[in-house]
Amino acid sequence: MSVLDDHSFALLLTHDIDRVHKTYQAVYYAVTRRDVGSLVDLLPWRHPYWQFKTIMDIEDAAGVRSSFNFLNERSLVEMPPTSWVDPQSWRLYAGRYDIQDHAIRDVIRDLDTGGWEIGLHGSYTSYDDPERLRMEKTTLESIVGHQVVGGRQHYLNLSEPETWRHQSATGLRYDSSLGSSTTYGFDGRYAPFRPFDDEFVVFPLTLMEKALPSVETDPERAWEAAEQLLRKARDNGAVMTVLWHLCYFHDTDHPNYRALYRRLIDRALELGAWAGSPGTFYESMDHPVASTRMTKDEHTDYEVA
Repeated sequence: MSVLDDHSFALLLTHDIDRVHKTYQAVYYAVTRRDVGSLVDLLPWRHPYWQFKTIMDIEDAAGVRSSFNFLNERSLVEMPPTSWVDPQSWRLYAGRYDIQDHAIRDVIRDLDTGGWEIGLHGSYTSYDDPERLRMEKTTLESIVGHQVVGGRQHYLNLSEPETWRHQSATGLRYDSSLGSSTTYGFDGRYAPFRPFDDEFVVFPLTLMEKALPSVETDPERAWEAAEQLLRKARDNGAVMTVLWHLCYFHDTDHPNYRALYRRLIDRALELGAWAGSPGTFYESMDHPVASTRMTKDEHTDYEVA
């Protein structure tokens, strides 16, 4: 039995946690937007991108939960010195957080306790590095204290079907990396699918927030595009997956995205949707093999870090 048995469509809510602190972005905005005030965000007591409570409050008010996909990425100092002058390396590795940091571990556990899903945001190269992917999953599970069911690869990196094979081999049961950061829509696919005809499921990404048009300058135009997606989802009984990054809830740097996310949830519920995390939806699905939930006998003892 699926949650779709009682709802017109499903809206899967996800957040990829790429960065939790504003670093070089402050300098970038100071130069490109002539916003010298952005440099104030570099002060050690300011944390404008730490928007976990904002998201939790929005979803709590709507009575829904989402998934938070945490990244275990290399830092720039771990890279060869020759890469330190490469702008691409700065974009990929500078300003990343340490998943073992006490504040990060605390927020992961608070989210988990509150009913939010903790997912894996596989690092930039892990899509074709099964050993690193396994290490990242094991580390995250040691923090949260139980099995991680799924997640999404960083930058939507994906090699089909090899990445899904790697993910399945590590014990992940779903992936939501199939999609685009520049376009949005269903591309004719309204349902999740099983690439190996077994319990492993792919939830295609329907919408990443930054793919919407004119959110900052013309929010009503952006909303029209988002609502059109919701109506198409309802009309086709679809499973619609959306991604809102943590920093996009900071209104100063990304105006209107926070309000648009809240409006998206409210409208979906009005249209009869079930809204929640991919993991919860996955657990409601009928799978072609025995339930992938761990039984008491199959339970793994995770050493909490």
